[in-house]
Formats: sequence, C-alpha cells, structure tokens
Amino acid sequence: MPQPNILLITTDQQRYDTIAAAGYPYMITPNLDALASEGCIFQSCYSPNPVCLPARHNILTGLSAKYHTFDTNYFDDSHYMPYALPTFPQILSDHGYDTAAIGKMHFQPYRRHNGFARLELMDEIPRFQEDDDYAMYLKNNGYSSLQSIHGVRHLLYMQPQQSLVSEKDHGSAWVADRSIAYLRERSLNRPFLLWAGFIEPHPPFDVPHSYAHLYDDIDLPEPTVTQTPLSALAEENKAIADNPTKETVHRIRQLYAAAITFTDHQIGRILDELKKQNLADNTLVIFTSDHGEMLGDLGTWQKFLPNRPSSCVPMIMRWPGHIQAGSHEFRFADLNDLMPTILDAADLEYPDHSIQLPGGSLLHMDTKDRRYQYIEHEHGNKRWCSIQDSRYRYTYYYGGGHEEFFDLLNDPKETANLMETGSMKQNNDCLRLKAECIRMEEKWGLPGYVIDHQFIKLEPYIPQFYLECNPPMFPENLQKKLPMKPLEEELEKALADEPGVDLAHLNTGYFTERGVLKEPLLKEIRSFQDKC
Repeated sequence: MPQPNILLITTDQQRYDTIAAAGYPYMITPNLDALASEGCIFQSCYSPNPVCLPARHNILTGLSAKYHTFDTNYFDDSHYMPYALPTFPQILSDHGYDTAAIGKMHFQPYRRHNGFARLELMDEIPRFQEDDDYAMYLKNNGYSSLQSIHGVRHLLYMQPQQSLVSEKDHGSAWVADRSIAYLRERSLNRPFLLWAGFIEPHPPFDVPHSYAHLYDDIDLPEPTVTQTPLSALAEENKAIADNPTKETVHRIRQLYAAAITFTDHQIGRILDELKKQNLADNTLVIFTSDHGEMLGDLGTWQKFLPNRPSSCVPMIMRWPGHIQAGSHEFRFADLNDLMPTILDAADLEYPDHSIQLPGGSLLHMDTKDRRYQYIEHEHGNKRWCSIQDSRYRYTYYYGGGHEEFFDLLNDPKETANLMETGSMKQNNDCLRLKAECIRMEEKWGLPGYVIDHQFIKLEPYIPQFYLECNPPMFPENLQKKLPMKPLEEELEKALADEPGVDLAHLNTGYFTERGVLKEPLLKEIRSFQDKC
C-alpha cells in the first residue's frame, strides 16, 4: 500500500467548544462537521503547553519543553531548539515525502525550515517584511501602506473590530489559496506533507465585514463566573481585555465565533481540492489547534492557563479505511500524539531510540497510558503543572505553592476550587493526582522543579498589569521607502462598523505613553465617534 499523504490543518487559539459536530450546535462549522462525519472527533484533546511557541514545538518534535526548550513564548531568535532534535517533517522528508508549510508556523528563528522543503509563511507581527510571504503578498496587491496586516493589535487587541483588508485578501483566504496552489503544483510522483496554519481565531478579531454579523441572532453561551479566588496568572490575564462591558464581551464572543466560521469556509476549500484531485481516500487529514482561549470565562482572557477553555482544543482526524467515519473518541489525546500518529501512518520509526516520546499514535489508542492528561507551562515562579483524570483536575503553581483541585463531574466549568472551599489536602483523589502530577513532572517537566519527589515552592508570583502593546514591527525598515498610513487611521477604519467600541472607555494613555499612538489624533477619532 502506498504511503498516505498527510494534511495537517491548525488554527490558533481555538477552544474545544467551537465545532457543531462536537456537540456545540450554536457554531456554524459545516466543513469541519463534514470532516468529522467522515472521521473521528477527539472530544478530550489537550495542548501539552497552552501557548503558541511551546505547543507548536511540541507538535514539531513530539516532545516537551524539557527537550525543545520552549516552555513559554520567547520572541528572540537567539532562543532555538537543539539542532539534533528530530522533527516529523524532517523524518518524512528523509523518507521521500515532499514537505510544505503554509501560513502561521511560529518557528524560531522564523524561517528555520525544520524539515520542510517549502515555506510560505504568515506571522502575526512580521519582524521583517521580506521574511513574511503574506506581508509581501499584501505589499504587491494594493496594501503597501498597511501596517496592521492582521488587525489592530495595540489598542483593540481584545476589542471588536473588522478587517482592514478585503475578504479575498484576508490572511485566512491567503492560506487556503496557497494551500490549493501547492496541491495543484506539487510533484505527482511522491507523497506529500502539507501543514496549513491559520492565525484565526487568535485576536485581534479582524473578521471580514461579510462575516461580522453572522452570529447576531444566535444565542452564544455566556461567560462562566468563578466562585473562588483565581490563580495569580489568571488574575494577570484579566487586564488584557481592558475592562470590557457586558455588551463588549458579548460582541467579542460573536466575532470570535465568526472568525472560526470564516476559517471553516477556507478549510472547506482545501478539502474540496483534495476531493477534486481524488486524493481524499489516501490522505490522512488532521485538524486541531495549538491552544484555546478563555474568552471571558471566569473573568479572564487569553491562554497560558490549565483551565479547559485555555488548554482543551478541537481535534478531528479523517483517513478512509483506517478511521471509523462518524466516530467519537473520549479518551485523552494531546498534541504530543501527532508525531507518533504521523509516523505510524507513514510506517516510519522515530530515529533516536535513546529518547522516549510522551505521545502515542492516535490510530492505535492503546499505545500509551491515557488514564491521565499532564500539561505544563512556563518556568520560575510563573511555572505550573497540571494533571487530570476522567473526573478531577489538580494543578500546582510553583509561585507560592498555590494548588487547585476541581471536581469535573459536578463542576465541569471549573468554577469552584475545592482547595478554597473545603479541606481537600488529605482527600485520597487529590493526593493520588498530586502524586501522579509529581511523577509526570519528574519525567517530562523542566529539571529542578521536583526534589526528593516533592514540588519545590518558590516566591509567590505577583500579577503584572499588561495590555497588548505590540505595534507592527517591520514598517521601521520601510518608512524611507514607502509612505505608511498612521496607526490612528487604521484604528479609525477598523472601528468604522463597530459603533459599540467607545475609545473614551479604553486605556488610550497606556499606548500614548509608549509612543504607539498620538493623543491629538485619538481625540479626533473620539470626536468623530461622538458625532456619529
């Protein structure tokens, strides 16, 4: 039997409860629903480290930060994974596969190939315009003066806004366009690996106008409310949404859902091309995301947290004749399983027998112990590690030794930390999970955090006030070559069809103090809003 083609599709920051076929009927995801009807939905899939760079390097290597070194986001090209560490595209390339990566990869350094023969990249904040294929596409197609190519990040990072480019030029459409072009132009005499990486629904929520009101008449779930104090890291994540009103939160959730539906449409275009070329039957399709998004649940936002909205992600796999159509798998799966799954499908072995992979093939679920799911994040006193079984979740925060214990059967939304509400430190299930978490941390976590089979305790972590203040990077190199639009002009355009955003309510001073925005121009925009 010929080796199968591999199509890996990833979104960014898409939480588990965002696909209709997975049991969330308020979502409009016809193409992912169709994929699920022909394959398997993994209902309990997790990100081993719920943040962009670590999760993606776990996917690449099948290993944890203990090996690839990305325990958190590092935006410094001097931080990179060891040269000798095998990656799944490298292994496939070494065995005759044509390998291509299109869209957001978040490799570091940015254009390190990691075994891919072809790269067409799209990053959220390109450091150099010439390194980013999508940025160059925009430059050559009428957007040479645009700075905020994926929406306004600085003032409106977690605020309602709409795309500054047309639907056909949006980043998600570009990923589909280039993926389809690859499928049409690829070599016909060898199998392929294609990784198509979408940025959506990662904020900013810059959906095209035609999708912006898709969920206006759909009842979306309201954010959950915590009954007990949160961790310091969860408290830190509250500020990034800049104190949204109830109406703003609702609008953000609408745009988040709309971004997923828009991406679903683009994914459908890629899957249709597979069928047009009669490739669907011999292509293993894997769809997943790097991590989730709190989206206001428990009053907090973003990722970085062990809570399910942050750490649990959607996953669908289709491979006719090998995966039962319309099936659901409820045992734990995670992104570490992708490397062994892909190697299993291609009938290849991991080349370094001195390294044990934490994952197991999802084509044969008994290849690893799936009774527990371990995840980790960060280093120093910001670090935490967590484990759950079919009923409970236990988390240890090294800063101050804070602990969480949730009964997921009776409290599936994790609103009441039982460590705060009762005497759980001697509870048998809590002790069992804590012991298992220590064992996993010793085996897969960063070295030095477990001594004599006990967690170390570090100084309490103090939450830092933080708003996303990452203006575009590459224009600094282009100011003398191209007339770039002022960021305030892009801000005004992004808000033109979002009258619910009140600039006077936002912390504009934070951005003017940092030289990102100019106060006189902001006042002009506020005045224009008042007149409207």
